Amino acid sequence: MQGLTKTFVIAEAGANHNRDFNQALSLIDVAKDSGANAVKFQTYSSETLYASNTPNFAGYKNVNKLIKDIELPREWQKDLKQYCDDAGIEFMSTPFDEKAVDELVNLGVKRLKIAGFESTDLRFVDMVCQSGLPIIVSLGIGSDLSLISTILEIGNRRGVNDITFLHCNNAYPTPPEDINLDTIRLMSSDTRYKTGLSDHTLSPLTPALAVSAGATVIEKHFTLSKKLPGPDHPFAIEPNELKQMIDYIRYAEVCKGTKSNNYTKSEQGFKNAMRSVIAKRNIQSGEILTIDNITTKRPFLEGAIPAIDFFNVLGHKIEYEVKEDTQILKNNIPSYYESKTSNNK
Repeated sequence: MQGLTKTFVIAEAGANHNRDFNQALSLIDVAKDSGANAVKFQTYSSETLYASNTPNFAGYKNVNKLIKDIELPREWQKDLKQYCDDAGIEFMSTPFDEKAVDELVNLGVKRLKIAGFESTDLRFVDMVCQSGLPIIVSLGIGSDLSLISTILEIGNRRGVNDITFLHCNNAYPTPPEDINLDTIRLMSSDTRYKTGLSDHTLSPLTPALAVSAGATVIEKHFTLSKKLPGPDHPFAIEPNELKQMIDYIRYAEVCKGTKSNNYTKSEQGFKNAMRSVIAKRNIQSGEILTIDNITTKRPFLEGAIPAIDFFNVLGHKIEYEVKEDTQILKNNIPSYYESKTSNNK
C-alpha cells in the first residue's frame, strides 16, 4: 500500500461565535478535541462586503444588518490566535477586504483562504495573493475549472506557489445530488496544486467520500448547536458530528492506496485457500499434461503450480509420477518454468 496522505481538516467556525467571545473559545476547544488541524473564522465588515442597495435574497431580509450583527469583532483576532496557539491548533480566518488581509498577515497566520463567492473576483484574488502566503481557494458559484489556470497565473506573478483549490457548492445547505464529488477526481489529476472540498452538505460522511476521490484538504462548518440563533447554525454540523466526520476521514485515508503485490500482508494467512493445479488421476513420468489428467482445486501449497497457470502448462511433459488428487509442483515441469524465466529476462 502506498504511503498515507494526511488530510488537512479545517473546522469552519465562521460566524457561529454569535459575537460571544467565550462561545468563540468553545468552538476552538471543540475543533481541537475533534482532531481538526485548523479552526477558521471569517473577517469581514458589512460596509465592505455588501453595497447599501443590496436586495433581500435567499430568504434573508436586510442583508446589511444581518452581516453587521454577525461580524467578528476584529479586536478578538489576536486573542483567538493566541488561544489557538496555546491549544495546539492552527488559527485561520477568511479575509473579505484589504484591511482584513493586512490584519491576518500581521497576526502571523500560516495561510489565507478565499471564499467561494469571492473566487471569481480576480481583483480580490490578486489582493490576497500579494500577501505571498499559501492560498486556499474555494471554487464556488460562478466558477469552473478554467478559473484554476487564471488564479495560478495570478499566484505565480505574486510569488505564491502553494495554492489549494477546494471544490465547492455555495448552496447552504447543499443537497447531495448537487455536490458532484467526481469533480474532485478530475481536479486531483492536476499536480500543479492541491485539491480539496469545502462542504456544505448536511452529512458528516461527505468529506470522507471526497478524500476517497482525491481530496487532501477538507473544510466544513460546525456549531455548538444547530438551535442557536444565526444564519449559519442550521446547516453546520454539531460537535459529535464533527468528531465523527474526522473519524470517517481518517478511516478513508487508511482505505486508500493501491495493491502493489498479488496479495496484501493481511492476506498472507489465506494463501492456502487459493487453487492450484491438481492431478485428476495418477500421472506417470513423461506424460503430457492435458485437460484429461489435470484440474484445479484448493489448496495452494508452497511450490505448487497456481491455478492461473493451468492453460499455460497444458502440453508440457511431466518429469516424475504424481499421485491422484495431489498438487503438481513447479519443479515437476521444468520445461515450462525454465522457458517462462527466460522470456522474462
